[in-house]
Amino acid sequence: MKFFEKLKNIQIGPIKATDYLNKDVLRNVIYLTIAIAIFFFGVLIYGVVLNLRNVPLSEAMLNNGYTEITNPKIIIDRSNYTLGIYEDSVLIKSYRVSFGKSVLTPKTRAEDKSTPVGVYKICKIFKTHKYHKYFQINYPNLEDGANALRKGWISQKEYNEIKFQFYYEGCTKFHNILGGDIGIHGIGELNYIFKNLPFVFNWTNGSIAMSNENIDEIYSVIKEGTEVVIK
Repeated sequence: MKFFEKLKNIQIGPIKATDYLNKDVLRNVIYLTIAIAIFFFGVLIYGVVLNLRNVPLSEAMLNNGYTEITNPKIIIDRSNYTLGIYEDSVLIKSYRVSFGKSVLTPKTRAEDKSTPVGVYKICKIFKTHKYHKYFQINYPNLEDGANALRKGWISQKEYNEIKFQFYYEGCTKFHNILGGDIGIHGIGELNYIFKNLPFVFNWTNGSIAMSNENIDEIYSVIKEGTEVVIK
């Protein structure tokens, strides 16, 4: 028996498949499914072509007259989804990045899925991580803590704890009100799909995500203490 004939015999309670299905409808569904698959395949191919045009960091350094980066700085722009690697004030290379799901507002609270805005530093580097590599930043910093204190979200004692961690421990700990565990990381297992999307898909908890290959590139030049400006 043909596939369509099998479908016609399907019945769920008083509802029969033949009440809603016919050959024309089934044919249109198949055509639509094929068209969607071709569209997404084309999108991925377009993304692959765009990535092939990327200049390696080593070449970008030489193009700017540098053989090494001794004073790296990271500037992240949420408005155009870019992360720039700088040597002092000179932009060496710009990367495409993704942010937290709530991209329009700066992070102020735990679980708000927003990316923080301010001046931070890389306080710890994880060479292996579920997202390939992870560079933790010291969010919340003093400004984040002071802002929360002024608004009455945290107590003076809690602010003093953040201040102590900021000055003496490097990485500030996750705070129940302000959140934390924010950093720059790769994509992980789904790297091939996400890195080849020709559009930005914001999916993180507020961290900054880039392809595994790109996180490997910047790993070669950054270090603990590298300044990270997010605007």
